[in-house]
Amino acid sequence: MNKKTVRDIDVTGKRVLVRVDFNVPLDMKTGEITDDTRIKAALPTIDYLIEHNAKLILCSHLGRPNGKIVEKLRTQRLANRLSQLIDSKVFDVTESIGPIAEQAVESLQPRQVLFLENVRFYPQEEANDSEFAKSLAKLADIYVNDAFGTAHRAHASTVGIAAYLPAVAGFLMEKELNALSGILNNPAHPFAALLGGAKVSDKIGLLANIFQKVDSYLIGGGMAATFLAVKGYKVGLSSIEEDKLDIAHKLISDADSMGIDFLLPVDAIVAESINTESKGEVVGISDIPDGTYIVDIGPRTIELFKTKMKGCSTIFWNGPMGVYEIPQFSSGTKGMAIMLSEINAITVIGGGSTAEIVEEMHLSHKMTHVSTGGGASLKFLEGKELPGVAVLLDK
Repeated sequence: MNKKTVRDIDVTGKRVLVRVDFNVPLDMKTGEITDDTRIKAALPTIDYLIEHNAKLILCSHLGRPNGKIVEKLRTQRLANRLSQLIDSKVFDVTESIGPIAEQAVESLQPRQVLFLENVRFYPQEEANDSEFAKSLAKLADIYVNDAFGTAHRAHASTVGIAAYLPAVAGFLMEKELNALSGILNNPAHPFAALLGGAKVSDKIGLLANIFQKVDSYLIGGGMAATFLAVKGYKVGLSSIEEDKLDIAHKLISDADSMGIDFLLPVDAIVAESINTESKGEVVGISDIPDGTYIVDIGPRTIELFKTKMKGCSTIFWNGPMGVYEIPQFSSGTKGMAIMLSEINAITVIGGGSTAEIVEEMHLSHKMTHVSTGGGASLKFLEGKELPGVAVLLDK
């Protein structure tokens, strides 16, 4: 990574504003945090700054308040959880900018931590308003971006603030960029991309950018229906992206001409409806009934994908293989997660729902890298510049 990090700047006694991504899932009835993975992921940066006697100011968004105050989305609960994790008081304040926030910062001592209010309570945040960014910058001497999950957003707290303060990366940002750069620049071969999720359109940029780097594509999830339609299979009621059929056809054709394996499901679980009461049936890919939906890859496909991945040195996975949130349609996704946790290979999980699945199954520690940013990781692997990274100081 060619960006400066907190190691490259003197933070002793300085007011350091760290943009973290603590947008954690909440139980909206109780307000309790249901998964604190993203908070734990930022601990190396937070610990380093405390150890180096910085005055630490944290800011994050939480949920989608759309520029309004939403009581259940206040960051006080994030501060409380962080206090437990670092075994030290984390102060919180009910504003992100202005006199109240400034006074709280003024009272801050070295090694102390202050958590600002949800930055998305302010409409200026997502608008990347320069005055709002300047007001945030007024609180600090140094800016650290450790929020990889929002690095693809040009917001005031991710981009605008860097115009007013020295801006460097935190350790989580560094870890994410190094892991994903390895996929793009120097993957160990054979290299397989396991891709699922609902739509081909969500993955086209990724498919195109890593095309000459991969040895195998393994395609599952809802997006498989469009590729299967290109191959002439009937997919029942499953959604086909009609406007992406030409692109899907070209991808399959180009893979064939370049000797890249492009593996599609050979069997599937189908159901007449998609709900928790539905019963699935295993059918061959040539025998999908007209009135059914493809809801998961089948057992033969699971074995086919496992066999292919066993011979790989690098595997990137993004997107579930079926309707994972319905238990009876989660076997394919769970099978892939277990396989990747056991294989002797570099395994990179591309964030979003895929990361949540791996965390839920308590397998993240068995993967090489689990990204904290779904959209950001895809944009990066599409070869696009992330605004929140571009503004950081170069080494």
